[in-house]
Amino acid sequence: MTTIKRSSTAPQVPTMAEAGLPGFDTSTWGGVLAPAGTPKAVVDKLNAEINKALAAPDVRERLQNAGIEPAGGTPAQFASFLQVEMGKWAKVAKDAGIQPE
Repeated sequence: MTTIKRSSTAPQVPTMAEAGLPGFDTSTWGGVLAPAGTPKAVVDKLNAEINKALAAPDVRERLQNAGIEPAGGTPAQFASFLQVEMGKWAKVAKDAGIQPE
């Protein structure tokens, strides 16, 4: 596993850190974004409904069968996650000498 936690669908597979690469944490992820200026009430309603769907046993099972770990959370948590991801990948690009075209 390339994340810091073992997969719930393959708990016997060690993480990269457990296999000898401490600090290794990368994964694919998905999220729902809305245009800037979307009213907070709309964002809150969408967030509540998405979290409700992600908590439904049939949805969780389908996602997990596809190798996806459903997470959910708040808009603030997702914004924080995005900031961390942007910083992490900006550093990777800089360290690799990758320049925008």
